[in-house]
Amino acid sequence: MVPLATFAFMSSSTAKVRIGPAGVHYFSRESGLNVLFDEVLPPEGSWHAAPRQVSIALTNACDLECAYCYAPKIPSTLNYQILCGWLSEFDQHGALGVGFGGGEPSLHPRFADLCEFAARQTSLAVTFTSHGHHLVPKLLSKLVDKVNFIRLSMDGIGATYEQLRGRSFSAFKARLRDVRAVAPFGLNFVVNADTIDDLDAAIDFAHSEGAHEFLLLPEQSTPRRCGVGQAERDRLKEWVRSYRGQVRLAVSESDAAELGACDPCGAESGLRAFAHISAASRLQRSSFESTGVQIREEGVMAALQELELIK
Repeated sequence: MVPLATFAFMSSSTAKVRIGPAGVHYFSRESGLNVLFDEVLPPEGSWHAAPRQVSIALTNACDLECAYCYAPKIPSTLNYQILCGWLSEFDQHGALGVGFGGGEPSLHPRFADLCEFAARQTSLAVTFTSHGHHLVPKLLSKLVDKVNFIRLSMDGIGATYEQLRGRSFSAFKARLRDVRAVAPFGLNFVVNADTIDDLDAAIDFAHSEGAHEFLLLPEQSTPRRCGVGQAERDRLKEWVRSYRGQVRLAVSESDAAELGACDPCGAESGLRAFAHISAASRLQRSSFESTGVQIREEGVMAALQELELIK
């Protein structure tokens, strides 16, 4: 039996319905509540065509120089008007959320305007990932009621953070405390040989600061680095297996199977689940890929159809 509260949620004007191979998915961006009716198997012709979630690198610009960063270093910034068109397309075709990233998304000249457009002109949940040091009160005041979740990158704590990111950890904490007054937030944590010893202290810090999520990101290989080693992967798997903390754990999609993540929408995989747009206007299966399909005047859904044909 479905609780009466669920029926009230589904009948609210803020609930969005997505139909796909996993079933009928009701989502509220205001509360973050998800209800999936997986007993219902809609015919394929009724499935929404857009990915469930989309990430967009607004710009490659970043004023940090983290050695393990996989983002392209070629200068590139997406056009505001074109971005608005893509967001509208994704919304109309059933996407539930968009995550802005980079580079550093707050360095996009119209970052706050994009968040406002997505919040006011679409039904997409709006999130973004930032190193946090530009999230000063003046910018944050423009984001109130325009973002649903904020992700802050924190690789290690204290001296580890300062060595890797070249910024003050105290300054990061100050920005974090301003952020949590605007929207729920989570912490992103790149796991490698330098940071893995900080995991316990980092999760304690996340809990004490009120983080809603702790996202584990095993370091990806880049032309400059080989990524997280097998010894650290094994340690991380054991850490996740024995985790009993109060902050919700999440993991990057590319590592979900290895770390045993549970995906209730597992039937909705690949491009139906996720897609990424680079700052060079390329639609990709993930942010780690160097290939993809250039988005042209026909729009982002046309590019998605083209990418689906590439094996």
